[in-house]
Amino acid sequence: MGVVYHGNYLVWCEIGRTEHMRQFGVPYREMEERGVSLAVAEASIRYQKPARYDDLIRVETTLADVSSRTVTFDYAILNADSNDRLATARTTLVSLDASSRVATIPAEFRPMLRRAAGLPE
Repeated sequence: MGVVYHGNYLVWCEIGRTEHMRQFGVPYREMEERGVSLAVAEASIRYQKPARYDDLIRVETTLADVSSRTVTFDYAILNADSNDRLATARTTLVSLDASSRVATIPAEFRPMLRRAAGLPE
């Protein structure tokens, strides 16, 4: 069909989310080394224009909300050349411990995440 497979948009969200967290001093690897992982609990995408094969894509990621156990990210997925908005998305991730049980986000990460979201610590 000449367009990018719709599931790839979630992969782009994951890349945007990982880089966004790194920029704000919360590398995902550090969280995993502390025994905490973030699992996608909810995802929504609104497709507006198709991405075509070989298009350059830009993902603008913002941290929308942080609670003791969840983080919510918003995304704008754009064609990097034309700046056309291709899709918007939102994911909510839940913090899990090494046994895959819901866990509190480690205390040292929450203030950094809340600052990244523009929320009071």
